[in-house]
Amino acid sequence: MSTIRTRFAPSPTGRMHVGNLRTALYEYLIAKHEGGSFILRIEDTDQERLVEGAVDIIFRTIKGTGLIHDEGPDKDGGYGPYVQSERMASGIYLEYAKQLVEKGAAYYCFCTKDRLASLKTAVGGNTEDEEEEKDVKEITKYDKHCLHLTKEETLANLAAGIPYIIRQNNPTEGSTTFHDAIFGDITVDNEELDDMILIKSDGYPTYNFANVIDDHMMKITHVVRGNEYLSSTPKYTRLYQDFGWEEPVYVHLPLITNEEHKKLSKRSGHSSYEDLLEQGFVSEAIINFVALLGWSAPNNTEIMSLDELIQEFDYTHINKAPAVFDIVKLRWMNGEYLKKMDFDQYYELALPYLKSAITKDLDLKMIAALVKTRIETLVDIKDMIDFFEELPDYDIAMFTHKKMKTDSASSLQTLTDLLPQFEALEDYSEASIEALLMAYIAEKGIKNGQGLWPIRTAVSGKQSTPGGAYEIMNILGKEESLRRIKVAMDKLS
Repeated sequence: MSTIRTRFAPSPTGRMHVGNLRTALYEYLIAKHEGGSFILRIEDTDQERLVEGAVDIIFRTIKGTGLIHDEGPDKDGGYGPYVQSERMASGIYLEYAKQLVEKGAAYYCFCTKDRLASLKTAVGGNTEDEEEEKDVKEITKYDKHCLHLTKEETLANLAAGIPYIIRQNNPTEGSTTFHDAIFGDITVDNEELDDMILIKSDGYPTYNFANVIDDHMMKITHVVRGNEYLSSTPKYTRLYQDFGWEEPVYVHLPLITNEEHKKLSKRSGHSSYEDLLEQGFVSEAIINFVALLGWSAPNNTEIMSLDELIQEFDYTHINKAPAVFDIVKLRWMNGEYLKKMDFDQYYELALPYLKSAITKDLDLKMIAALVKTRIETLVDIKDMIDFFEELPDYDIAMFTHKKMKTDSASSLQTLTDLLPQFEALEDYSEASIEALLMAYIAEKGIKNGQGLWPIRTAVSGKQSTPGGAYEIMNILGKEESLRRIKVAMDKLS
């Protein structure tokens, strides 16, 4: 078997959707599992939809996720250019389209937009913009009108400079069958196939046609894409057959839905890779989670590094059923990655969130260490540590805790007893604070909670906190800790 070659071919139209990221990841894993090559190709044939800066987003995402390509716009492997608009310069798309015209497998179409709009057969594929085509509710099938022009009429129209497109000439009888690695053999009646546009009136190839040409020229062996392209694949298959080329292995991926089992749309708050980064998820967790949207390891292991995914991934085990984007599971998985992360790496990621919550001169590394095993996303940091910046206004009902056997009166007594001891404490360190508290608890013959709960509540003003009383007091410092204890005593009085 020839070396496996997969390609990720995004259009630079904005942030990378989770579905596109999964496609890239699966293509990467398919190639790397077999020691093959992963190619990056930029598909910018739809000039109207291009977004400035989107190419940078593609490269940033590829680098951030670790899905490093072997060939691409910045790494010529002998099959370049790797940007479709740059490939246009050689005229290859028009050249291949004309080859099909010579074979009778394609034809020039000179129909005006008004004539196309007048067609009423409900099937699909008549607009030049494939994205626009998806949004048209009443889609029309072309009636092969220009196929019946004589050669002389076609040449006269071309000579006169009449605008044209080139259409695929699909048969109206019989059927077309293709094989998909996930869905098996699929057969479609040819009468259902529209004559897909190959070359648009602006001279650019359509996304569908350029894909086939580039995949062949770059010797792509496996084509991975969402299952919404299943309906277009018979037309791709006919192009391969008309050219006499070997078809690639098709791998159509299941739909990704939200928790309500509706398609994950761009309006969703977590539909793109950069959305997820902004919500405090780390790249390694995102990749791990996305890998499981339609596939699972044979031993059902869930936490897997990219290297482990490469070892285990088998595309023939991809599920047909839609995959649910479970944000609760992603949060859990992200928390596991944060817990295991090297502290310096974690601190670098956490620092912007720490600084956004705390402006005082406090030890941010100590605070970061307190929350490392308690957060699920980096965004969680702010709400968990905001009390270090400013004591919140709290209800004294918090001092009453049945399990700790504390109430307002006992809490006030504890604070009253301890305040002068803290004021006299010269070595104000975490160890000294802890020793003082433990000595007090032993002296009074009370349980730990009875001594610690009032102090922790007083210095934090929160029901739950990262770290205990002595850790918080050490970070706050002596002056601020004593001020907060006095505030609590005033409240309780």
